[in-house]
Amino acid sequence: MSGDSNCTRTSPSAGSLSDNEFLPDRPKYVCSLSPDLITKAREELQEKPEWRLRDVQALRDMVCKDYPSLGTCLDDAFLLRFLRARKFDYDRALQLLVNYHTCRRSWPEVFNNLKPSAIKPVLESGFVTVLPCLDPEGRHIVCIRPDRWTPSNYPITENIRAIYLTLEKLIQSEETQVNGIVILADYKGVSLSKASHFGPFVAKKVIGILQDGFPIRIKAVNIINEPRIFKGIFAIIKPFLKEKIANRFFLHGCDLNSLHQNIPPVILPEEYGGTSGKLDISAWNELLLASEEDFLHDFSQLVLPCDSSPQDMLRTVSSSDQVIRLLSGYNSKY
Repeated sequence: MSGDSNCTRTSPSAGSLSDNEFLPDRPKYVCSLSPDLITKAREELQEKPEWRLRDVQALRDMVCKDYPSLGTCLDDAFLLRFLRARKFDYDRALQLLVNYHTCRRSWPEVFNNLKPSAIKPVLESGFVTVLPCLDPEGRHIVCIRPDRWTPSNYPITENIRAIYLTLEKLIQSEETQVNGIVILADYKGVSLSKASHFGPFVAKKVIGILQDGFPIRIKAVNIINEPRIFKGIFAIIKPFLKEKIANRFFLHGCDLNSLHQNIPPVILPEEYGGTSGKLDISAWNELLLASEEDFLHDFSQLVLPCDSSPQDMLRTVSSSDQVIRLLSGYNSKY
């Protein structure tokens, strides 16, 4: 992505809106938000509908000027994800976009051949799914169940691939871009030997992606049935999480009443004391697998140019490197 037709520098002003007229191959953005969500986006994300395309053009200009070899999609809808995730702060949105690509290019075990059909065994296991009902804030509930994973069947990176594709699918929705998501992680039956697969290297990578490398708003992480060792590990990781993210972790143990204070029973399956019936993973699996062609098209636009390297894009120094050293010491004690 280095052609002049894609990277014409324009002033981030209302006048630059006309530039889209000269880019016939770029899909024209059409807002799908309801009036209520437009208001919410204005109040929470500093998104002004009358300035939206101007802001997108400003980010596009910055990419073309500062990272002409990034190899990213420059469609309005794609760039808008990053602006919303960083409350329309141009510099922070640009850094998030760069981090997004850096994460993808620095972990080939996860991102090579990334498509729904490639992680079908993980989906069929029920390791990750999305509950059918939204919470009262309009947020999807991503349910993760590590006990459904058998390490001898495939490596832990396959689970991460499934989670990543789930997030990619969810973030296609403008409603999710505005409302964010909630994570429900059930650690019932997770042994120490299974937990050991989530070592320092994997921990660093996952923290880097979820915290600084993906355009999604994680509004809450509810942990239930966590083993005793989890609290010790979390105590080590917590200082390296941003304060806002760390404060959104809730450890409920086996107390379903505590969980229900964060997620109402009416949208939870029976397995978690809810009233929405048995947990059914089939609907989400079918939706994700049916999106194969969409993913192939979207990911085909995220190409690393032959004359660039990840080092050309990196500008941030993350404290997550320190997680490796601390977790290594922690694991050695157990």
